[in-house]
Amino acid sequence: MTDAPTLAERIEAKARAAGFDAVGITRAEVGAREQARLDAFVAAGQHGEMAWMADTHDRRRDPKTLWPEARSVVVCAMNYGPEHDPLDDLRRTDRGVIAAYARNRDYHDLVKKRLKRVARWMHAELDCEVKVFVDTAPVLEKPLAASAGVGWQGKHSNLVSREHGSWLFLGEIFTTLDLTPDAAETDHCGSCRRCLDICPTDAFPAPYTLDARRCISYLTIEHKGPVPREFRAAMGNRIYGCDDCLAVCPWNKFAETAREAAFVAREDLTLPLLSELAGLDDAAFRARFSGSPIKRTGRDRFVRNVLIALGNSGTADALPSVASLLDDDSALVRGAAVWAYLRLGGAPGDRPARENDREVLAEWAAGPDERGLRR
Repeated sequence: MTDAPTLAERIEAKARAAGFDAVGITRAEVGAREQARLDAFVAAGQHGEMAWMADTHDRRRDPKTLWPEARSVVVCAMNYGPEHDPLDDLRRTDRGVIAAYARNRDYHDLVKKRLKRVARWMHAELDCEVKVFVDTAPVLEKPLAASAGVGWQGKHSNLVSREHGSWLFLGEIFTTLDLTPDAAETDHCGSCRRCLDICPTDAFPAPYTLDARRCISYLTIEHKGPVPREFRAAMGNRIYGCDDCLAVCPWNKFAETAREAAFVAREDLTLPLLSELAGLDDAAFRARFSGSPIKRTGRDRFVRNVLIALGNSGTADALPSVASLLDDDSALVRGAAVWAYLRLGGAPGDRPARENDREVLAEWAAGPDERGLRR
């Protein structure tokens, strides 16, 4: 006669049946070390323009502040391992590289839908209260996932799993149940520092510490203004996010390719032609990226990124695509177009007569930026 499954075992079985690849349980609390790291991150201003990080600081430090009745957290994860090494895409300089997680549907929708399915079952069958969170809520999900045994926070600050490498989406179910927690995962990074050394913009001032202001993911997605000149050449052809520190992790050798159709890369989001993307107006941008997380950045920020990639392509063939945007309605786009135009050999005297934006004029005055440019 076998023992009846525990509550935790029943919850894990239900979560896996819902499609999650990893499940762990922890207490509704964040350790002192993780709180100190968050405090230092915000105090140093390393969150950049992400004001919500500072605004929700207290709630992130303590899940009980977010929901005082919470006793346990069920951490659920889904694998989104790409079909090939994203680092190989960086050689295709006429193409735009989109981070692996954004090459199909917005993961928030699918993860939250499945979390709610498990949470409804818990509420009905286990007589408890539940709340679900996916990424956008003020939850320190990576420390919670580590304490739940799903993985550990690597030196790149992202979660690493012995089974799934660095390719996991996370979601949490907070509950009033007082569940037995799983054993926390230990750090298996050892002396490896590949993720730190590969970063094109030196965004890691120390292991386990990220300065978002230097991170290409932040610069291409969260940053609203012109990308600082010092980072543009390093962006290469990355137009939305950056996978470098994730892709180089040696634990990825154990990761499987994503099973979910929603996480398999769409053909039109896999190495799209930069010249084609540069021509998108707002309506075409919205149509092309419908259902994708890219849509939230808006057309102007996205085309800014595309123009920087065109400027890094090192070929004069890109000049017509760039020149067509020197008179764009958006000053953000025009400024990036000027940088790319001059970098590819365009003449400073080609400045449109009607230009009067101070930042765009400064781009014309700065002249060509030849850092890292292959001729």
